Amino acid sequence: MSTEGGSKAIIAALSANLGIAVTKFVAFGLTQSSSMLAEGIHSLADSGNQVLLLVGGRRAERKANEEHPFGYGRSRFLYAFIVSVILFSVGGLFALYEAYHKWSHPEPIENWQWVPVAVLLVAIGMEGFSLRTAVQEANPSREGRNWWRFIRETKSPELPVVLLEDTAALTGLVFALFGVSMTLVTEDGRWDAVGTAMIGLLLIVVAGILATETSSLLVGEGADPADVERIKAALVGDGVNSVIHIRTLYVGPEELMVAAKIAVVPTESAVEVAAAINEAEVRVRAAMPEAKLIFLEPDIAHGSGGPHGVPTT
Repeated sequence: MSTEGGSKAIIAALSANLGIAVTKFVAFGLTQSSSMLAEGIHSLADSGNQVLLLVGGRRAERKANEEHPFGYGRSRFLYAFIVSVILFSVGGLFALYEAYHKWSHPEPIENWQWVPVAVLLVAIGMEGFSLRTAVQEANPSREGRNWWRFIRETKSPELPVVLLEDTAALTGLVFALFGVSMTLVTEDGRWDAVGTAMIGLLLIVVAGILATETSSLLVGEGADPADVERIKAALVGDGVNSVIHIRTLYVGPEELMVAAKIAVVPTESAVEVAAAINEAEVRVRAAMPEAKLIFLEPDIAHGSGGPHGVPTT
């Protein structure tokens, strides 16, 4: 996923959430519905999250320096993790608190009864547009994977965050519509509390998924096994007999570090060894464009293919 594509989805989600948040708070002010308040806080938290993702993208563009020789690409992982924490603490826990309060002191919706239903229906349309934009931006990089695999395996955090947030927002709106509708039909405010609790639990589940995936990226993930095999195949060529061992690490969503010990053809010429290494790097970058940091250690393998030593005769 390109940074530009992720930014487009983030901006679409941010625009939708700001508009939705305002209408939800107005609806809460008129009706005192806890579902509307929980949804208003949810949209406000989502808006803040999208701002954080944009800030993380900007900070990741800073150039490498002596203090951070591999650059700032992991800033995008860090800010995505902060988003998951905010979604849990601000969105989920507040909704559960409000649900408990409303259950203890249930109040029917007596004024402006049509407002929350109208606001929720409009919000569903706006969130649907935001989710559609995120889906369109994610499709080119899915490469045939289902959505769950894409969220689990992608190294770019922005689109999975927006996809999960928008999906949670749409589902939360349905929960809120259920709670408000049942409150209007039964005149029992506890249904409003039920809808609010469902929203809170949903947000906590989504936040847990996001925290798990982004923390894994923060700790450090290597290339997928299929990509590692592609890199190993690309390393072998003129002057390189085999790959003795290899390590990979994503130092940013689109920046992969490759470190490998390679078995070079026995020769007394350092020039030939250097040429073989340079050609191997070219092949790797052609096979894996995101492999921008490549460190190769030449060695001479035994005739059996094992590392070290002079080939046996």
